[in-house]
Amino acid sequence: MKFAFYTLGCKTNQYETQAMEQLFRELGHEIGDFSEVCDGYIVNTCSVTAVADKKNRAVLRRCRREHPGAVIGVGGCYVQHDPQALRDLGADVLGGSGGREAFVHMMIATAADRQHREALDDALRRREFEVLPAGGLQKRTRAMVNVQDGCRNFCSYCIIPYTRGPVRSAPLPLAVAQCRDLARQGYREIVVTGIEIASWGVDLPGKPTPDTLIAAICEAVPDCRVRLGSLEPRIVTEEFCRAIEKYPNLCPQFHLSMQSGCDTVLARMKRKYDTRRYLQSVELLKTHFPGCAVTTDMIVAFPGETEEEFRESLAFIRRCGFADMHIFPYSRRPGTPADKMPGQHPNAVKEARSKAAIAVAQEMSEAYRRGLIGSVQTVLFEEPEGESVTGHCPNYVKVYVEGEALHNVLRDVVITHVFRDGVGGELRKENTP
Repeated sequence: MKFAFYTLGCKTNQYETQAMEQLFRELGHEIGDFSEVCDGYIVNTCSVTAVADKKNRAVLRRCRREHPGAVIGVGGCYVQHDPQALRDLGADVLGGSGGREAFVHMMIATAADRQHREALDDALRRREFEVLPAGGLQKRTRAMVNVQDGCRNFCSYCIIPYTRGPVRSAPLPLAVAQCRDLARQGYREIVVTGIEIASWGVDLPGKPTPDTLIAAICEAVPDCRVRLGSLEPRIVTEEFCRAIEKYPNLCPQFHLSMQSGCDTVLARMKRKYDTRRYLQSVELLKTHFPGCAVTTDMIVAFPGETEEEFRESLAFIRRCGFADMHIFPYSRRPGTPADKMPGQHPNAVKEARSKAAIAVAQEMSEAYRRGLIGSVQTVLFEEPEGESVTGHCPNYVKVYVEGEALHNVLRDVVITHVFRDGVGGELRKENTP
């Protein structure tokens, strides 16, 4: 039989989709495209905001309309949060945010006998880390390894601790073994991901720290790039930086969660740091990894955010000098404390503040990319785009080069100009694939 996936949300969702694809293949089934005629379709959902929920429902409705005779399965955080909504939309299989291998078997069984199936649990009672095969899609140059699931932060705007449960960590030997296997398969870059990887190890014997994990992975795959997923500012200390700065295969790009650049807003969000501590983390990374790209997320128009607080945030992000940012207008998430807070902003305010923040973010991004002009960057090439072939620097800046088709090849490139969403450059002739 043939199955296809539609994945929304975070890198952990992407990783779990790839893992389920491998499980289907191992059981003798084929993976198709979501636009093809298949026996079953799986929507791997996100529920980080109400807007994400709306997207989930739209995808499911479209899938049912276009493929009325197919089996449709839905998994992920939205199912965990509101399974009845998916039942009402006619989903044949419900799988939640855990038990991915069981979900695959349910899809196969339902495609054969057309019986409705569900496997939902109480996420807050989970204690075991689910081991899934690591990897990437066949055409990709990078693979993801999931080292952690769950979250214990309970930020006031976030539903994820309720849909993913408490922190569960992959044992160190397992994570290292999966990375070695991916390197043997020919992947040139491994992305270490999780719901909140700064908490890795808190549930393991001896409570090992994340820098121990990062060091072990870098040592295990010295010829493979290692890229880190999102980090909490509290993890970045002098000791942390010293422990990992010696590994040349660790990509100098750090996505440091921020959400707001104003202390009073951070307090309402129940974030576990203030702007002083956050800036300290940024400065430590830039000191120990000269030229590194520090990227972040920012929520604008959080409930009660005043114009003055927003101006403070804009001034703060300029001080940080981010290489890239993702700007999100606050979206109400039923079931979270922030949903009931006073001072909910209208869409017009959200749009205006998003536009202002995006303008500052773009200005900083262009300045960072302009600073790369004249440098030589080792680029991992991925795919053609028009007359160019594209790839990424270690700092995850996108590079456009004219010429030959390259895939999964590392080449040195002289950066010559800022171009589109990245930079343009020329291959160094003396370098060979």
